[in-house]
Amino acid sequence: MAPMSWGRRRVLLLNATYEPLTALPLRRAVVLVMCGKADVVHGDPAGLTLHAATVSLPVPSVIRLSSYVRVPYRAQVPLTRAGLMHRDRYRCAYCGGRADTIDHVIPRSRGGPHSWQNCVACCAKCNHRKADRLLTELGWHLRIVPTAPHGPHWRLLVHSGEADPLWKPYLGVAA
Repeated sequence: MAPMSWGRRRVLLLNATYEPLTALPLRRAVVLVMCGKADVVHGDPAGLTLHAATVSLPVPSVIRLSSYVRVPYRAQVPLTRAGLMHRDRYRCAYCGGRADTIDHVIPRSRGGPHSWQNCVACCAKCNHRKADRLLTELGWHLRIVPTAPHGPHWRLLVHSGEADPLWKPYLGVAA
């Protein structure tokens, strides 16, 4: 592992019930383990170890809190570009090609909301062709039905690009 990546490395934090909570910086995860507030569930796949004067610790990839923490989740998952792309699997909702933009099914200029149910992943070509028109005007249809995602694993999508393959069993189908 390159020295520059140590500062940006993330560790999956699980509740005592193995429910995913968040992705922590490596430094914070090591502090939780050293203070006895968390246990290492999975170490680094490469087997890396942190060494101090009196202790050695495997570099964690997944840690679990020793005691249960009640987390009041918000009812709705916030709409983000990363979350929307992940929901639509980086595929255009109109042609099925590689998506690189976001499109409002009912354009905002025509009163369409900025919501999970009205936004889809879209390729630039389809986005430009659709412009501010309705699907009925073009004779187009959606390949997917846009819905709001649910579940705690959606809160971890900010770090989905940095996700370790060891996280998949704890994130469910979203990984």
